[in-house]
Amino acid sequence: MDFSTFALIPPPLLAVIGFVFGLVVGSFCNVCIARMPKKKSVAFPASHCPHCKTPIRKRDNIPVLSYLMLGGRCRQCKERISPVYPAVELVTALLWAAVFYKFGFTWTSAIYAVVMPTLVIITVIDIEHQIIPDKITLPGIAFGLIAGTYLNGFVDSLIGLVVGGGLFLFLAEVYFKVRGAMGMGGGDIKYIAAAGALLGWAQVLLVIFLGAISGALFGALGMTTKKLNFLSRIPFGPFLALATIISIFFGDDILGLYLSLMVVEQ
Repeated sequence: MDFSTFALIPPPLLAVIGFVFGLVVGSFCNVCIARMPKKKSVAFPASHCPHCKTPIRKRDNIPVLSYLMLGGRCRQCKERISPVYPAVELVTALLWAAVFYKFGFTWTSAIYAVVMPTLVIITVIDIEHQIIPDKITLPGIAFGLIAGTYLNGFVDSLIGLVVGGGLFLFLAEVYFKVRGAMGMGGGDIKYIAAAGALLGWAQVLLVIFLGAISGALFGALGMTTKKLNFLSRIPFGPFLALATIISIFFGDDILGLYLSLMVVEQ
């Protein structure tokens, strides 16, 4: 496909377009978040109130705007609708805007336009249910290999898959043998394998590092405020998703800075 015509569109305008379409995609993300953990179809039936099951009218299904106009309540039963719904729509829209602003109207943007909503879905599902569904991670590994081959080459993509998934599998086995319990879910292992396939081996190591640091800081903050303790289960998916986003937008800069500092020290 020839993207030369779209290259003339200014990045700020592309960001606006990405934001608008991202709102619509975010609305679909909410459907996936609500139904995937229950193993329900994301296509049928049509969207409905989670409380009274009344089908949502088209005018009440406009991302963010309908939520504000209805005061966050169902038109039919008046029950409060979770603010997570508009938050998911807004975050997805912002991520789409950022993707098209940074990468333009390219195949790279198309790849990340698929990845960003997936990361939002993973984050919310893992927070609410402490799982990352196989329906996301297993196709994600295949998608990661195909997209990663385009972005970084097949060898780098394959090594990234093996390094990411293999390292997490090794750590999970060691933890199980030492503690006699699962310290890392299978969803996390499959996720990092998919992320490694997409980003390559160097970037997936950055994702693991950033995910571990952010998770540790969150845990330390939770223990400081006495909302968590050493036995508290903290879903790792959201931190890996955040680290993946950082790596996509700033990974090359971070790795470049790290390598330059290593050269200076030597």
